[in-house]
Amino acid sequence: MPRVICTTLKAEVGPHLEIFSSAGFECDIISREINMFDLEQRRPAIQGYQAIVSSAEPYTRALIESLPDLRVIARTGVGFDAIDLEACDDCGIAVTTTPGVNHDSVAEHTIALLFALARGIVDHHDRVRSKTWKRITRPRVQGRTLGIIGLGRIGRAVAWRAAGLGMKLVVFEPDPNIEFVEQWNVELAELDELLARSDYVSLHLPLSPETHQLINKTSIAMMKPGAVLINTARGALVDETALYEALKSGHLRGAALDVFRVEPLSLDSPLQTLDNVVFTGHIAGLDDESHDDMFRMAAETVVDLHSGGWPDHCIQNLKNTRNWSWTRD
Repeated sequence: MPRVICTTLKAEVGPHLEIFSSAGFECDIISREINMFDLEQRRPAIQGYQAIVSSAEPYTRALIESLPDLRVIARTGVGFDAIDLEACDDCGIAVTTTPGVNHDSVAEHTIALLFALARGIVDHHDRVRSKTWKRITRPRVQGRTLGIIGLGRIGRAVAWRAAGLGMKLVVFEPDPNIEFVEQWNVELAELDELLARSDYVSLHLPLSPETHQLINKTSIAMMKPGAVLINTARGALVDETALYEALKSGHLRGAALDVFRVEPLSLDSPLQTLDNVVFTGHIAGLDDESHDDMFRMAAETVVDLHSGGWPDHCIQNLKNTRNWSWTRD
C-alpha cells in the first residue's frame, strides 16, 4: 500500500482524504507538535512515505537524500523555491504544484493588504485598543496608480479588482495577454517607468535567477517617493535590507509582506521594528475554496503518478526524464 503524509495546515479535512482512500493509499497527517521549519524534527516524521503533500516548508538536499522511499513532493500552491529541485532530479523525485486554483485567493489578499496600508487599519486598531485614538488622513485609493509586476493568472486577478476600485493600472509584463490589457485599460510599461510612476507596486512573479532580489537598493531608489510595496509572491524577490532602509528613511511610505526570504520571519529581523509594515504569514493563497481545490489537485496528481500517468502541467522538474516510475531503482 503506497503511503502519503500531509504536512500542510488544515489537512485533516478536504477532498484529498477520499481520493487517497479510494486509490488504496494510506494517508497520514503530520503531528502539529512538529516545527515544520526544523529539519531535524521533521525528518523522522516523514520517513517511510512515498509521497508528501506539502506546504511552504523547505526541502534541502540533505533532507531529500535522507528519504529513500520518497517519490513525490506535491506542493499545495504554485511556489516551489523552498525545494531543492536539483536534488530531487538526482533522486528521481517528482515535484508537483497546483496551478490555476488559488489566484483569486492571492488577489483578494493583495487588495486586503493594499487597503490595510492605505487606510492604516493596523495602526487604528491598535490605537482603539489602547484608547489613544488619533484621526489621521491618508491618500484615497481611488485614482491612484497600481503598478503590477507580472501579469499571469494572479496579476490579472489583481488587475481587474483594482480597476473596479478606480485605480489606474500600469503593468510590466514581457509577454502580456493583449486581449486582457485592452479590456481592462492596462498600460504596459518598462520596469523603471512603472517604479517611477506607481503609488503602489505589487509583485506577482515567480522566483528565478533573473527575478532574484528584483526589488533592491537600485530599483527601490527608482520608486516614487511615498510609494508602497506589496509582496504576495516570493520572498526572495525583495532585498529585505534595502527595503528596511527605504522604509526607515521614509522614501517608501509602507510595505505589506506575506512572504519572506527566510520563513518564518525572525523576530530579530529589522523589519519587525518598523510601524509602517504589515505582515501576514504566507497565507495569501489560502481560503476555503482554494484549500479544497489545491488538496484535490495535489491528491489527483499523486494518484496519477502512482498509476503511471505524467501530469506534465503540474510537474516542475525532471524535464529530461523518460520512463519515470513510482518504484525507485
